[in-house]
Amino acid sequence: QLQLVESGGGLVQPGGSLRLSCAASGRTLDHYAISWFRQAPGKERERVSCISSSGDVTKYVDSVRGRFTISRDNAKNTVYLQMNSLKPEDTAVYYCAVGPGCYLINYWGKGTLVTVSS
Repeated sequence: QLQLVESGGGLVQPGGSLRLSCAASGRTLDHYAISWFRQAPGKERERVSCISSSGDVTKYVDSVRGRFTISRDNAKNTVYLQMNSLKPEDTAVYYCAVGPGCYLINYWGKGTLVTVSS
């Protein structure tokens, strides 16, 4: 059974940066696509970014493109989301999710809270 644990969330001022990590255990991530989702209070969960199993394809929602960067380190069985130029509207619980493709999710983490506020 694959388990995912997110970390790196917290309180940051607008314009600041955070790096989220998603560490996997139980299985290796080598053959999985990995996505980051977020859910803000009162809103539906949305996909923020996805990286293919090979790491050579990345996708971003328009609202974060150019500010967020997804990456993976298969040796550490970990995926990252570097978030720069954060805005208050980025405030949400961020989840990592894993599956055979970006649109096929088999496993979810429990999330980490990101709050962007002055």
